[in-house]
Amino acid sequence: MSNLMNIFNVAGSAMSAQAQRLNVTASNLANADSTRGPTVSPTRPSRSCSRSMRSAARAPAPASKWAALTGVVDDPSPMKTSYDPSNPAANADGYVTLPNVGPVQEMVNMISASRSYQANVETLNTAKQLMLKTLTIGT
Repeated sequence: MSNLMNIFNVAGSAMSAQAQRLNVTASNLANADSTRGPTVSPTRPSRSCSRSMRSAARAPAPASKWAALTGVVDDPSPMKTSYDPSNPAANADGYVTLPNVGPVQEMVNMISASRSYQANVETLNTAKQLMLKTLTIGT
């Protein structure tokens, strides 16, 4: 029975990881044009770091150990600059530093995370239906 429950553990933890990935992407898109973050400098876009699922040959693990984000890190690529001397955030040369968020890349990431989440929902629904059908075999 515990092996059957692993289906729910794997899909549930994968859904949690994809939800966190969606939150990171939404935050990046929301701050795409911000010139100030919590400090004086603009907010750096974040990237999620994921850990792949354990192999089936290993011992079962709790749901949180199957698939999860190991962390969220700042994107190390250089920030964008734009010439706008009338902007209050401009430096002495008239350039404004902006986050290097690529809206197209972020939308692709969001679509990918959303579809992965939906695939795991379908996996849970299928497993539930199969378990219910199994219970009716003896009747």
